[in-house]
Amino acid sequence: MKNLIPSSSWLAYTLVMTLQATETTSYAQDLRQDNPDPIEEILVTAEFRERSLLKTANSTSILSADTIARTRASHLSQLLNQAPNVNYASGASRGRFIQIRGVGERSQFIEPLNPSVGILVDGMDLSGLGGAATTLDLAQVEILRGPQGTLFGANALAGLIQMKSNEPTSTLTGNVEASVGDDQLQSIAGVISGPLSESAGYRLAILNHRSDGHIRNTFLNRDDSNNLDELSARGKLNWQANEGLSFSATGYVIDIDNGYDAFSLDNTRSTLSDQPGYDRQKSWALSLNSHWSANPNFDVVGQFSIVESDLAYAFDEDWSFSDICAGTLCDGWAYSSFDSYERDHSNTSIDIRMISNQDLNLFSYSTAWVVGAYARNENVDLTREYTFASQDFLSDYDTHNQAIYTQLDAQLSDTFNLSGGLRLERRSAKYDDNNTVSHENTDYFWGAHLTLEYHTDDNKLLYGKVSRGYKAGGVNSNPDLSTSFRKFEEERMWNLEAGLKGEYFDDKLQTQISIFYQFRRDMQVKQSLLEPISGDSCPCSFEDFLSNAAKASNYGMELEVNWSANEILHLYGSLGLLEAEFNRFESFSHVDANPITGQPVNLDGRKQAHAPRYQFAFGSELRVRENLALFVELEGKDKFKLSTRHEEQSRSYTLLNASITYYPEHWEISLWGRNLGNKKVIERGFGSFGNDPRKFYTTEPYYQYGAPRVLGVSAKYTF
Repeated sequence: MKNLIPSSSWLAYTLVMTLQATETTSYAQDLRQDNPDPIEEILVTAEFRERSLLKTANSTSILSADTIARTRASHLSQLLNQAPNVNYASGASRGRFIQIRGVGERSQFIEPLNPSVGILVDGMDLSGLGGAATTLDLAQVEILRGPQGTLFGANALAGLIQMKSNEPTSTLTGNVEASVGDDQLQSIAGVISGPLSESAGYRLAILNHRSDGHIRNTFLNRDDSNNLDELSARGKLNWQANEGLSFSATGYVIDIDNGYDAFSLDNTRSTLSDQPGYDRQKSWALSLNSHWSANPNFDVVGQFSIVESDLAYAFDEDWSFSDICAGTLCDGWAYSSFDSYERDHSNTSIDIRMISNQDLNLFSYSTAWVVGAYARNENVDLTREYTFASQDFLSDYDTHNQAIYTQLDAQLSDTFNLSGGLRLERRSAKYDDNNTVSHENTDYFWGAHLTLEYHTDDNKLLYGKVSRGYKAGGVNSNPDLSTSFRKFEEERMWNLEAGLKGEYFDDKLQTQISIFYQFRRDMQVKQSLLEPISGDSCPCSFEDFLSNAAKASNYGMELEVNWSANEILHLYGSLGLLEAEFNRFESFSHVDANPITGQPVNLDGRKQAHAPRYQFAFGSELRVRENLALFVELEGKDKFKLSTRHEEQSRSYTLLNASITYYPEHWEISLWGRNLGNKKVIERGFGSFGNDPRKFYTTEPYYQYGAPRVLGVSAKYTF
């Protein structure tokens, strides 16, 4: 905190003076005498049935449209620090690899990716495509922590994130919003919504976000080698065909052309690359939904989605220019290489379920039920072009998932409810590449949950939950791996969780608290082969592969608070505590990675990567005047290990964010700042190789940093 105070003293002074001025105004005195309204009810829509957040027996965070506006987030990764025990890794232009409670991927190169965190955008399955998760016209982001083995299956071992956009309106409305800021930030968005007829409505939204980024390439004399250039558009159509039948359709288009020039040999935000990389994505997606009140006993809900994406990711592997050693002692040591990955990705899914609207009398208990069937087909074609490869690497990966599931919710008494769910899933996968690796397998999985709820007389919920999730295994493509490392197995996780949710002080204070213990079995762990590019010593390239650890455990606590203290002050916050470590890696006796056999390190007792021991976000909204608000927010994380293959860690940090927003009629004008203390935040890092020829490739750590201090102004007009 010592480094934070001098660089933000002007903000602290402004805040103190504003508070003092507010104390002396008769307006503030009058407001403090009023009784503030209860906090508005928040609904969770990602479950089988819509339920109030405080009635949902799961550790769940809801990030509202107000939260998105307050943080000025243009992408999901800029929101995740608001939720406890949710982290991310960059490794690209955006933080698209997400971890929940320490579980999740951190990067992707050659190998196919089986996600641990599911991502849905209006029902469209974007799991593994986190770069497309822009905040265009969102109503809320729902983060469900813990395995969602009944609800979503193989891609939700760690949890599920649903991004829900705003619905069409019954009257003509719209808005236009523009932002400018540091690093040539320019953002413009527009929305229009209204009725097509008495039974149909539409909504159209578009967002273009641009920035030069916070990296300066000193060799090329460019400030935009790590730029952002993102265009997203969405159209929605709702139709009430008759009293018992409704349809909705959503189309989504993404065009991303971002730079990727993030790593510096000097561990600064200044790079020396002569071939800056890129992070591109062109996607279109469509979801079709139907809701049919088939008879008085149940409704039939159908959902179909298709996502087609062209992905391109590339980087300057040497992070420098070819003549960096010219005329120096390292002359002749430097290498130059470029690595690129292009993927054609196709994903189609269909989900049909029957949901009761009249409870059954099952075993003398009133019981609601859900029965459903699910199918998903995914294909990924990869082309890798690498400077030192004798030929381009080509691979094709096809997966087919089919599942059936059910859930029963029984009311045992006026205060006790019991919920149980089961999902059975079949998955077949086929992998082929031009390095003679070919693999086919069919696996069967099951996920489940059993939840006991106790509803108190004063409208509080106490729950206990046992749930089981799973993640599919797969094949490693590297032909240099020994046969025993060719395949890796399914990972399974049991989750034990207890929580308390409730409202206090006439519903002005909302709290959620949960504790959890997760047993991970056959945990999938990313390792690497370190292969010299030429000769017997580095510079080296890495070839990733996955193996299974025997056991691991993740346990901790999550707390969220939302308090409307009075008419002028609103406080909110979250806290996550986490311990995540490997319990046994008993199958392997070697303590060092063997580049010939691919034997991984012994991870017994080691902390898992990207699992900070604490994470928090606390903030306040102060209504200085009826149409003027001041937001101040602190967010922070503990240090955490950056990888399982080396000892390097990030640094703990606390960031200060703030904004002042003026609300004249039809307008919203905001002056805002993020990371006002200008802290260096490490979002990804390496520590097991050297890449600097000036130091003769001595092993040292390298970091990818998040954005420094960013100041901006936004204006929004609503009609």
